[in-house]
This record gives sequence, structure tokens and C-alpha cells, in this order.
Amino acid sequence: MSDSKQILTTINTELTKDSPDWNSILKITLAHFSCSTGTLHFLDDNSLLQLQSQVGIPEFLIPKLSTIPIGKGMAGIAAERKKPVEMCNLQTDDSGVARPSAKDTKVEGSLAAPLLLNDTLFGTIGIAKPIPYDFTEAEMNLLLQIGELISKKLS
Repeated sequence: MSDSKQILTTINTELTKDSPDWNSILKITLAHFSCSTGTLHFLDDNSLLQLQSQVGIPEFLIPKLSTIPIGKGMAGIAAERKKPVEMCNLQTDDSGVARPSAKDTKVEGSLAAPLLLNDTLFGTIGIAKPIPYDFTEAEMNLLLQIGELISKKLS
């Protein structure tokens, strides 16, 4: 993954704007990881994750993932643990981490990471592929770095 510096530079450039295009940042991230689906949630004043941007989520699912409590679903657990949560195949998961409606996304390999800066939570970013996939340690770390850049903008 030699182009990890490039994606961080590209995202950082987008974040220097007064009003970053969160959808563009999510799309850049998805393209880098060859993912078809993604979400970006920001933590609100009530400690709930609020959907800021999404790509590839079926319309009927948007209400179910607009607001996510800490500790619920992959995004909520990543936020609670302040660590990435990865799933090779969301369709066959029986761990209880993914919500039942998550299977309606038709994605399989999924990764949710917290948006953290100095151990302060700002939200989560989630990416997913339509095939079973195990994200590498390097990929998880890169998604955390992207999350840190986003968190700097939000702080």
C-alpha cells in the first residue's frame, strides 16, 4: 500500500477547505480501499453517532443508521472500544456485533474505525466490500490515520 501517503495528502487537502466535502472524503477513502459502501458518523452533544455522509447504503436503511448509540452495531462498538472493528463476512456473522439490518447492505468484508484525536472520540468511519475480505493491520492503521485527520478538522 505505497499510495497511503497519497490518500492522506489528498484527504488533508480537502480538509483545509472551510467546508470540507464529507461525501468526497468518503468516496476518496472508498476508492483507495476498493470498497463499494461507506459511512461517516460524527459524535453529537448527546454522545450519539449522527450520519454525516454515506455511499452505497440502500435508501430504506438510511433511517436505521442515521443515529447510532455508542456500543450498538459495528460503528457503535468501534466508538465504544476506540478501536477498529473488522468483519470478514458481515452476511455470515453471528457474533452479534453487526445489527440484523446490516445484512441488508449486501456487503461482506467490513471495517469500522473510530475518529480519534488524542484519545478523544469525534465519530466513526466505516468501509465495506461486496466480497468476504480480511482487512490487514496496515489497512486498519491507515483508516485510523484518516480518522485522525478528520478529527483534527472537527476539533
